[in-house]
Amino acid sequence: RGSSRRPSACREDRGTMAEKSNREAAEPPSSAERIQVPGAELSREEKLQLRKEKKQQKKKQRRQEEPPPPPEEQPQQEGASLVQPAPSSAPPPPPPPSGAAPTPAMAVDKAPGGKSKAELRAERRAKQEADRALKQAKKEEQSPAACPAKPRLVPSEAQPVVKRLPEHVQVDDPAALKKLAKKLERQQVPLRPDYGAKVSLFSHLHQYSRKVLLTEQMSIPASAIHPAVVRLGLQYSQGFINGSNARCIALLRVFKQVITDYTTPANEELSRDLVNKLKPYISFLNQCRPLSASMGNAIKFLKKEISGLPGSMREEEAKGVLQETIDKYVREKIVLAAEAISKSAFEKINNGDVILVYGCSSLVSRTLCDAHAKGRAFRVVVVDSRPRLEGRETLHRLVKQGVRCSYVLINAISYVLPEVSKVLLGAHALLANGSVMSRMGTSQIALISKAHNVPVLVCCETYKFCDRVQTDSFVSNELDDPDDLIVPHQGRIPLAGWQENKSLRLLNLVYDVTPMELVDLVITDLGMIPCTSVPVVLRVKNVEQ
Repeated sequence: RGSSRRPSACREDRGTMAEKSNREAAEPPSSAERIQVPGAELSREEKLQLRKEKKQQKKKQRRQEEPPPPPEEQPQQEGASLVQPAPSSAPPPPPPPSGAAPTPAMAVDKAPGGKSKAELRAERRAKQEADRALKQAKKEEQSPAACPAKPRLVPSEAQPVVKRLPEHVQVDDPAALKKLAKKLERQQVPLRPDYGAKVSLFSHLHQYSRKVLLTEQMSIPASAIHPAVVRLGLQYSQGFINGSNARCIALLRVFKQVITDYTTPANEELSRDLVNKLKPYISFLNQCRPLSASMGNAIKFLKKEISGLPGSMREEEAKGVLQETIDKYVREKIVLAAEAISKSAFEKINNGDVILVYGCSSLVSRTLCDAHAKGRAFRVVVVDSRPRLEGRETLHRLVKQGVRCSYVLINAISYVLPEVSKVLLGAHALLANGSVMSRMGTSQIALISKAHNVPVLVCCETYKFCDRVQTDSFVSNELDDPDDLIVPHQGRIPLAGWQENKSLRLLNLVYDVTPMELVDLVITDLGMIPCTSVPVVLRVKNVEQ
């Protein structure tokens, strides 16, 4: 009997214990009761709750111990407006009940002073604005005559793009012309006046007359300009020296003479004073005729060599070094480069070829003469155009060497192109974007040749490569004498007195720009390259220099 009662009693005890545990789960004991029970094991949730309650009690104790903050005194300055925080119209939230953990919203919005973070930020902002106003008022009191502060530029506003162009292509800008006149006056170089009315599209370029002597237009001071430079300028202005290579060689020879006659003043250094001495000479030559790209590169090279001379070198030794440097430049960049181009172009000329050339290029004429001397049998079609008719000089050189030639004007090029096997052209300069700048009419010949599927080859030395980028012939060009277009016809001159006619303008452009898409190959002293390789050559040259 006793053994049969024990299981039922155990079941009753288990039922009472389950009821107690359910009651305890429904009514969790307070922290004090949990602490009073010795040896009771707490769950993880109970431990976290107990920690939160302890933290809350510590915060309450700190708030009671800290004294209330004194009211902040805002400095009032005359003329300075202070930004006060707007008082909160909403009633303060009720304090949390004792022993309860704060909600996350209360923990974020409330700060130790009983104010929300937004209110504290507003107070700090108002204090900063007051300090700025006070500092600004003190500055105005210390410097009453100071200029007002410049307004800050809004990033969204589009800023005007400043385009820096040389003065010789800003003739229609009064400010640029005035700047150029001041520069020339400072260098004691007279300003050459323009001649005749210009086409409005090219009014930003200089236009000079070849009939009026330069000495009649300008009073050239003998003390400021070397006689050799004056003679060279007169030859440039009258057109006695033409062609990029010829003009560059003549310029370097004159500079050799200038260096020979130069004497370093007392208390001066040759590397600095000589560069300053050359500046008015270059400005004068630019007034006689705008400098070519090859001349600009030669001048940069010479200035760099002069600036690189050591200060300890004697004057005579330095002058000898500079003269040898000029001779080396002419020999390597012009003479030997022409030989290398002639050898490379010889590989492209075959027996029985009909080669078309345009105008007068000393490099192209030498290439054809060398190929004929080496036994190549070919025929040349010389294309010419008015008003210069430079092709006659090319025709004279080739016929003198025994080359068979034909001579036509540019308006008949479409009739002779079907029998042409290749076109060989010279270049005034090769631009950084691969375009070819050459004698006016070159782009028309390249365009028609491309339409007839005739390959276009350009011969150009690398010292004519320039960093300028140009896609048209309008921005930077050269205007020749408009009177050259006046040609007598049957004993009368139709364009006589053209300046008196206000509705008539004569345009005599010197150069045009040929896009690189119309040129198949460029033959240089470094080898045969496409036009797209011009930036690479320029980068290599800059690294070497």
